[in-house]
Amino acid sequence: MFTHTSIRASNMDRSIDFYTRLMGLKLLSRREIKQTNAEIAFLQDPKGKGAKLELTHYRDQKKFIQAEYQNRLFDHIAFEIKDMNKTISKLRSEKITITDEPYTLGPAGPLIAFIEDPDGTLIELIERK
Repeated sequence: MFTHTSIRASNMDRSIDFYTRLMGLKLLSRREIKQTNAEIAFLQDPKGKGAKLELTHYRDQKKFIQAEYQNRLFDHIAFEIKDMNKTISKLRSEKITITDEPYTLGPAGPLIAFIEDPDGTLIELIERK
């Protein structure tokens, strides 16, 4: 069973705020990992649906640079949303980077868009019809 995906966060408070306030997740736990000088936080849909998102902040990490899109090893995470226009408008007002404006995936497909989290992790937004 798939349980979670972990992404790195350069600033844990900022990332938790982004994923809770703007993406609608609930903070489940947050703790120190002394063995790796790190802090982790687990978040999930408030109804407990879907896999968990783990944010990891390594205190010894000095550089935090996302590779150009074509050179990334990790592609994206995805969120299903109810209203693309409302979501994009809210994210735009918060100065969130929108990398791909909404478009329909195929003739009968869902409406999708792509944004970046505060550290440049690519996020797909999906509105199903």
